[in-house]
Amino acid sequence: MKKKKTAEHANHERWLVSYADFITLLFAFFVVMFATAQQDKSKAKIVAEAIRDAMEHGELSNVWTSVTKPKKASDRKADSPETPVGSNPAVAPEKKDPPKRPGLATQADLAKSVEALNKGLAAEVKSGKVTVNLGQRGLVVSLREAAFFASGDSAVSVASFPIIEKIALVIGPLANPLRLEGHTDSVPIHNSRFRNNWELSSARSIAMLELLRQRFQYPSERMSVAGFAENAPVDTNETEEGRAHNRRVDLVVLSAEALNGEPTASSAVTDPKAPPPTGDLAPIPKPSAFPAPTPKPPENNAATPRK
Repeated sequence: MKKKKTAEHANHERWLVSYADFITLLFAFFVVMFATAQQDKSKAKIVAEAIRDAMEHGELSNVWTSVTKPKKASDRKADSPETPVGSNPAVAPEKKDPPKRPGLATQADLAKSVEALNKGLAAEVKSGKVTVNLGQRGLVVSLREAAFFASGDSAVSVASFPIIEKIALVIGPLANPLRLEGHTDSVPIHNSRFRNNWELSSARSIAMLELLRQRFQYPSERMSVAGFAENAPVDTNETEEGRAHNRRVDLVVLSAEALNGEPTASSAVTDPKAPPPTGDLAPIPKPSAFPAPTPKPPENNAATPRK
């Protein structure tokens, strides 16, 4: 009779091999996660090398020692500066002041021009034809309509050329942009040339610009015009005297501070031929630097008075 084979004894401890492999990989995983959370390049390098050595030589205990061992202060300084807890690594750049434009007159420089204008235009200021002020925007020279324009018309009066010449001699050397702003009173206008006060105020600004550019050689790239109609009064429109004050053209020499909010266009570029502003302004010479005005022949189709 054949002998029955004895059944082999089952090995119930084989699962320990798989379990040990699983625990080893899990341990290595958490060590890598711990090292990554430290955000330290030098420590991560040490961990990577330790894991490689552990996998090759089976010395897993060295991994935990190399990671948990505190680092010396001298080593931390040598690596990189520490980032404070809770700080944002992407620090926003500090706000800087707008770049200053060289050659432009400041408020202090314009104050000297105001003194020179008040001295040279003393008679015109006293009579109310011209007012000179210094504000946040810069130097403002207001030309009243009665002395420079006919009622309802945009042509600059030839008799006012000597006054404009005195102004041009002072503001001409300044490299600051010049804005010509036209203003009217609240009385509506409608004649053969202008449909409303917007057109009249803008036309007077342009007429003054053309006069400064053609007759007094003021750089056109430094000038701009604006028409405000009756929307920026300096006096009441309820009286005739107040309306007369509101009808004006303002020559605004923009200060360097006011230009921070202006568009950076070529109009703000300093004219290379214009002399730089000097510290002390010379007295205004007599109006003889420009050719004598040529009176215009009388026209039959004169502008219709304001209605």
